[in-house]
Amino acid sequence: MTNPNSGIRDNRHFGKVGDFLKQKIQPNSKLRFVSAYFSIFGFEALKSELLPIDKLQFLFGEPTFIKPLDVAQTEAKNFTIVDNDLSLLNRLKQKALAKVCADWIVEKVEIRSLIQTNLLHGKLYHIDNRGVEAALLGSSNFTLHGLGEGNSNIELNLVVDSDRDRQDLKRWFDGIWNDKTLVQDVKQEVLNGLFINLAKCNAVFFHNLK
Repeated sequence: MTNPNSGIRDNRHFGKVGDFLKQKIQPNSKLRFVSAYFSIFGFEALKSELLPIDKLQFLFGEPTFIKPLDVAQTEAKNFTIVDNDLSLLNRLKQKALAKVCADWIVEKVEIRSLIQTNLLHGKLYHIDNRGVEAALLGSSNFTLHGLGEGNSNIELNLVVDSDRDRQDLKRWFDGIWNDKTLVQDVKQEVLNGLFINLAKCNAVFFHNLK
């Protein structure tokens, strides 16, 4: 049974991450997110809240590629913009959604990534509503399942209810975000991924018409 007084958000018995974000994000909010993944279906789950924000700074905890020296990895842990179990469900819906998401990113989102792999594992959602702040810290990525939709994993996130700690988290984020030795701008790479996804949707759609 859900405990409404708990600061835990586990997507099961202690509330969902998505519900927390829906409650806290307001028009003109400034957001700082840290996640290993970004899903367009995660965007869809929060679209009503995200479209009218002022700005999102999104920090990928994993880089877009695995450097040649990282021989232990067989595949690049690149930006995941589509949940694998949903990517074939509805191509036309996915195409329209990707277009809305891409337009939103162009207008309101800055995206950077850690340069080094396996360096940053934490997940953070920091919300600034004109000086009124909220934050959630834990394990949930910005995906549909990470937000608590569908057959979600049991996550462990904690609402940060101390003004001091929320300020510290913002300073921590800004310190990494502005360190050019740690991060690089990857907004165009993410947009390219969305445009490739749109092209694939078109190809599948026209193939099915034959």
